[in-house]
Amino acid sequence: MDSFMAHVNYLAILAAALLNFILGWFWFGPVFGKVWVKLGGGELKPGPANLIVGFITSLLISCVLDRAMVFSFGFLNTSGIPAGLVVGCAAWIGFIGPVTLGPVIYERKSLKLWLMNNAYWLISLLLMGVVLSAWR
Repeated sequence: MDSFMAHVNYLAILAAALLNFILGWFWFGPVFGKVWVKLGGGELKPGPANLIVGFITSLLISCVLDRAMVFSFGFLNTSGIPAGLVVGCAAWIGFIGPVTLGPVIYERKSLKLWLMNNAYWLISLLLMGVVLSAWR
């Protein structure tokens, strides 16, 4: 347990969370915001409470990815930026992609919306993995 909790780089976790948060703001705002709303992604409500909750979830994701990185380094014998890419991709393949595909299959939600949302998550998790691994 000590090695799992060792070497927590809080600055890297914060930087990765900020990157996720800022990418989400750009992705679902100026870049694809209108298309996202049109496809049924919801309404854009960037109020203070939503932004705070969004940043807290970014921090949580960053913390979990950081600990997954420790697992990757220790048990899979990987390191560096390739490890960050593997962990980010594995997080998307194992969690985000399958969980978010359910509404497309069972609720007949838009596949285009799924692709837009999941492209964001894959890019974001890859970038967060790179940031976290680069600061190890």
